[in-house]
Amino acid sequence: MPALPPPGPARRLAVFALVVCVLAVVAAVVSFVAGNLIGIAWVLMAGVSSNMAWFYLRRAKQERAAAEAAAEAAAQDPVQTQG
Repeated sequence: MPALPPPGPARRLAVFALVVCVLAVVAAVVSFVAGNLIGIAWVLMAGVSSNMAWFYLRRAKQERAAAEAAAEAAAQDPVQTQG
């Protein structure tokens, strides 16, 4: 089983959210070093984007699990009735 879910929209959004999180942390560090308190806003943005990354990563894993379950169910019952 691979460590990452297969490529798809949820995984792509998770990667984008992770990139935003890293950039927000860097901006917060730069702001605090420069003596600006606006770094607090960057820390908050990093928190929100990290939560988004976890959400989309979990969503991608759930989609993969559902697809695997559907494939397994189809393999066990090759004759499907159409209604």
